[in-house]
Amino acid sequence: MVSDTHRYRAQRVLHGEHWLDDAVVTVVDGIIDAIEPFDQQQHDNTTDLGQVSLMPGLIDTHVHGAKGCDVMDAEHSSLDTMSRFFSSQGVTAFVATTVTAPVSKIRAALQQVAKSKQCGVQGAEILGAYLEGPYFTEKNRGAHPTEWFRELSVEELEQWISYSDNQLITFALAPEKQGALDAIRYLKKQGIKVMLGHTDASYDQVQQALDAGASGIVHCYNGMRGLHHRDPGVVGAGLCHPNSYVEMIADGHHVHPCAIDIAHRCCGSRMTLITDAMCAAGMPDGQYTLGEYTVEMKGGVVTTDTGSLAGSTLTLLNAVANIQNWLNLPLEQAWLMASLTPAQSLNLQHQLGTLEVGKHASIVAIHSDFSIAKTWVNGRLVFDRDAVSSQEALCI
Repeated sequence: MVSDTHRYRAQRVLHGEHWLDDAVVTVVDGIIDAIEPFDQQQHDNTTDLGQVSLMPGLIDTHVHGAKGCDVMDAEHSSLDTMSRFFSSQGVTAFVATTVTAPVSKIRAALQQVAKSKQCGVQGAEILGAYLEGPYFTEKNRGAHPTEWFRELSVEELEQWISYSDNQLITFALAPEKQGALDAIRYLKKQGIKVMLGHTDASYDQVQQALDAGASGIVHCYNGMRGLHHRDPGVVGAGLCHPNSYVEMIADGHHVHPCAIDIAHRCCGSRMTLITDAMCAAGMPDGQYTLGEYTVEMKGGVVTTDTGSLAGSTLTLLNAVANIQNWLNLPLEQAWLMASLTPAQSLNLQHQLGTLEVGKHASIVAIHSDFSIAKTWVNGRLVFDRDAVSSQEALCI
């Protein structure tokens, strides 16, 4: 059987965590087979990509929607539209995230995520589902309607896992809820990542939850008890616990850049860039739906009628650019917070997150102006800026 082999030459390649200039990446059957300096005699039949950098694909571990589509639509076409938009923004994998809603709607969304993952989408691949709600508390509910909040029970957790066809990979809850520690231990045994959010838990309660196996905190600073010098709260526990991954929405609206800098100084590479994007991402200002709420986007900021932030319109590519600028970081360090750290948080670092031999060929070619040239998912070209430009020219 003949293998499917491709060689790509680029100005530079982020090999692991370090740059390799004028290098070739060889992909065989969707897996990276070699990364090495270009050699004219050795590398025949090589596609020269020109003045681009090859980077690992970005991974959005917390995203609700984009381009007018939402995970809660429970439709394959919506997930496919989202995946194609994400691939144009350098994202090669994402975790489809639900919101608090009636059980029947969440069930339908989880079932569709599993089906769409199985049959495949055209752009960024679906890694699984993220259940965000309904196990939260009222004070920091954000855009989650309290009338659909529920109490924790292992029996109900088993049902969610069953609905998702075992594709539920992340589960958010408020650690002060009754039965939270038992739920965390149960979910951990099932290999499901537990995140703590939309909570008024004390520092001690969060510490206990993290010690019991919770993996981190949901969109740090937002929807949680903040940091006080006599009560470090959810933020203090999440930033300081050595096993806590810290989600961060770096759009300049949810969190001030200085607060992000403080978080980064505390948790370093545990800081995970996410978008928390909803269906208005990539769309013009106007009214949209997030779960059970009608929300409004003005100037790219989405709010409920009470003024609460309701998800974001951020792209992960812009989050990387913002972090690089605000924290004065090298590109590779900012980028890995949106590729390697998310992969590690999902225990997928042996497959994704960096460009290394043996890993999946989920690769992004990026220009110096931060525009995406091409995106590959598992070796398959899913976005090509030149092809899109040619199509647009034909339409004109």
